[in-house]
Amino acid sequence: MTRNTYALIGVLVVLVLVAYLVMQKPGEQSSTGGGGEPLVSIDSAAVDQIEIKAPTGTVALRRKGIDWFVESPVSYKADQANVAMLLHAARSLRITNIVSSKPEKHSVFQVDSTGTLVKVSQNGAEKASFILGKPGSSFSEQYARRSSSNDVDLVDGASSYVFSRPVKDWRDRTIQSVPRENIKEVHFQFGDTTYVLAYNDSLWMIGKDSTQEGTVNSLLSSLANVQADDFADSVNTPPAKPTAQISYAGTQLTFFYVKGSEKYLVHSNATPQWFEMQSWRANQILMRKKDIVKPRK
Repeated sequence: MTRNTYALIGVLVVLVLVAYLVMQKPGEQSSTGGGGEPLVSIDSAAVDQIEIKAPTGTVALRRKGIDWFVESPVSYKADQANVAMLLHAARSLRITNIVSSKPEKHSVFQVDSTGTLVKVSQNGAEKASFILGKPGSSFSEQYARRSSSNDVDLVDGASSYVFSRPVKDWRDRTIQSVPRENIKEVHFQFGDTTYVLAYNDSLWMIGKDSTQEGTVNSLLSSLANVQADDFADSVNTPPAKPTAQISYAGTQLTFFYVKGSEKYLVHSNATPQWFEMQSWRANQILMRKKDIVKPRK
């Protein structure tokens, strides 16, 4: 064998030895956990309170009747799908290994105050409390620790974002939700220009002008489920002359373009809440007449 071959073999032997020594550090070696036992045991139907302390902030959620609400740091209806996703994820966490039992190692795996603390209550009493730390070696693994234990567990089925969303993602960002079939007329106003898109005799028309079917279908889908990108909690009064107003299904949406940005402030007459919407999303709704009617041949 050549000198280079001997050198490569020597490097390989050193790497194997280092890996062995690292794995044998007391309190850090991998050991089989509970054979895939759940990190926590909760009954989703009985859960009525959730508290999350994450690097992105602290959020308190409470169930009232069948719906979830954000109680802190703001009071607002919660995104029901995101809460359901959290509960499903919590029940799905499975322990694959115990990687350490030493309290001084908690910071290494970020299962201390730098992690995400999740407390789940059932019928008003705390049922489970755990801390999610840094990611493991695979995309579905994460280090975790039950609050009552020093054991640092490697759990499967974890997704840190499901638990540590920013506050805005725990709030319901729906501005308007209405069955598409309930939309029969849409009134548009851009400054002094107004027009009405109406459903007559199985056809969508603007006055006597025929419309483009694909464009109308896309518009109606956007109007049936209008979502904000963020909340404008500090806005209480209209900032300027509106850019546009759209009225349909008993609701009026008013759009104010924010100069120097790529967003609109949006207000609905159905709620005092103000919203922010990115221009690309707003442009799916703010359609001019020329964009909807069929081109004349």
